[in-house]
Amino acid sequence: MNTKIIMTSSALFLAAIGISLSFLPNELASYLETEVTSVTVLCLQLLSTLYMGFGLVNWMAKGSIIGGIYNRPIVMGNLMHFGVGAVVLFKMTIRSEAPSTFIIVLTAVYGIFAMLFLYLFRNNPAKVAA
Repeated sequence: MNTKIIMTSSALFLAAIGISLSFLPNELASYLETEVTSVTVLCLQLLSTLYMGFGLVNWMAKGSIIGGIYNRPIVMGNLMHFGVGAVVLFKMTIRSEAPSTFIIVLTAVYGIFAMLFLYLFRNNPAKVAA
């Protein structure tokens, strides 16, 4: 499996969320039907730094050997983020009477990335034929 595609796509996904949270916190809080206060905006902007930082880590690791014992901390961090995120989003989707399309799509994307990083965690990188 080409890990460069996984790392690049996850980096771009995380960066897009981070940039959106950084520049559009009021709009996103309103869309999510959350009261827009200075504390809410601050929390969303702090969350954006986490997403952008994690995206940057993935972007910088995209050319490295990943899988098995190679870059295990990066794989584990991604697996934890996307795995737990997928479970939380899935629980929210099930409990909601009418989940938004945005939440359903986000749940699916998180689930896909969780499975991909689980695959990377459990398998060694493919040997390059000489």
